[in-house]
Amino acid sequence: MPECWSANSYQNVVLCSLQRVRTRRYSERPKNFVWIFMRSEPRKISLSEKVAMDIGRQILAGVLKPGDKLPSLREYARLNGYSKNTVISAFDLLGERALVEAQHGKGFFVRGVEAPPERDIDEEPVGYSRVIDTLWLMRQQAIREPGRSHLAEGFPPVDWLTYMRLDRFHRQVARSGTGSLFRYGNRYGYLPLRQQLIRRMAMHGMELGPRQLVTTFGANHALDLIIRRYVAPGDTVLVEQPGYYPLFGKLQLQGARSIAITRRVDGPDLAEFEAALQTSKARVFFMQTTAHNPTGTDVSPEVGKRLLELAAAHNVLIVENDAMADFKPNSAFRLSSLSQFKNTLYVGSFSKSVSAALRSGFIAGENAHVEELADLKMLLHIGSSEYGERVLEAILREGNFLRHVGRLQDRVRAATAEGLEVLQRLDATVYATPEQSLYLWARFEGIDDTRLLTSRLLSRGVVLAPGAFFNVDTEQVSPWTRLNVAYLNDSVFIDSIREELDQLPAMA
Repeated sequence: MPECWSANSYQNVVLCSLQRVRTRRYSERPKNFVWIFMRSEPRKISLSEKVAMDIGRQILAGVLKPGDKLPSLREYARLNGYSKNTVISAFDLLGERALVEAQHGKGFFVRGVEAPPERDIDEEPVGYSRVIDTLWLMRQQAIREPGRSHLAEGFPPVDWLTYMRLDRFHRQVARSGTGSLFRYGNRYGYLPLRQQLIRRMAMHGMELGPRQLVTTFGANHALDLIIRRYVAPGDTVLVEQPGYYPLFGKLQLQGARSIAITRRVDGPDLAEFEAALQTSKARVFFMQTTAHNPTGTDVSPEVGKRLLELAAAHNVLIVENDAMADFKPNSAFRLSSLSQFKNTLYVGSFSKSVSAALRSGFIAGENAHVEELADLKMLLHIGSSEYGERVLEAILREGNFLRHVGRLQDRVRAATAEGLEVLQRLDATVYATPEQSLYLWARFEGIDDTRLLTSRLLSRGVVLAPGAFFNVDTEQVSPWTRLNVAYLNDSVFIDSIREELDQLPAMA
């Protein structure tokens, strides 16, 4: 006796829709095309049915979307080694089941099918009871959900960057150099891009040759390469605290021991730095000179000069991460400008100022260092993305880029001033008051642990970056939080903080 089979999954929907059945009559077809059929005994299906089921799975899983055109009958048959008649029968079956429709003279197109909404795995809602950790904060950078107040965001708003019109440059690249786009590029990176970068480094007072710069997939890739080459498991390294939190995870993964050097308003604490050099065997110091993440501070020339003197005396390599360079004037102080790469490696990136999707950055330094890193890059990744590098080269070559950077700096300068006013109205303590920085480092009166504050604000849609994440030991309680100036004047954030502060007396 045939059984009634209810389609309650993607696979069953396709099977129900496409297998031959004894009874093909159905009085009503639900909107989501989940039908109930009387199934016959199991049997071997034909090749055309198999083809139809394969395509149907893709349609119902959302791989093929409404409006997508299927390959032509001849093309599908040729690509998959089927006869044309088999493909015709398969497409007819899909048409009978209302999964595709034929448009005269145009071909077959996917029809609208209601399915569960597509959702990126990194956009799953965060449970409020979940332990907040460093990886959690990194995952938050990928979430784009209306209604969220992203004070923890590490990037400028998208509308600050769309002026660049990346689509224009993609078309330029597609029309030129097509032969080389299908092969691996130079281990140092696309030469015209390196030449553009060398010109830009000259604006910062750095003199470079073509083999003193290697391109990377952004600043984090650059740090990965440097750590792999110059930090062995068990080594001691020096880092700033508070500092760039993904770096701490990379060093821990490498098995290194990190010694924290306090970041002051004018740069790393010189007394702590000198003491660490004298008592440890550290040979690498990771730091940021301008627009420090998370404090927004800049290293003063006086502190920078002393850092270089100590590095030279103790044979320490300083890795200068300047991923926020485009948010600061060219005249801002950089260690590598003063040292001309003696005991320094300079890391740059365009993720914040152009597009994170391009994944384009670089390392500059002495020839010997850069050659080693270029070899390591080739061993690990063969090469970098010449397509992306050609896009970036076209952007830098066009005069609009300098206007874009000027506009970007004007926006961050205005947002910094506005953000400082907001924090003043909230009676917050600000670590430093830079003229222009994407980040401010602040604490609120009566709040001792911003990890707990972050947990409470999540239910209101406000996402903060707790200060503990920016410590080497993330278990340390911190009253500080990093705030993105572009989102500080958000009413949801302001109202939520005020409610928390108002509740403090009652909680006490």
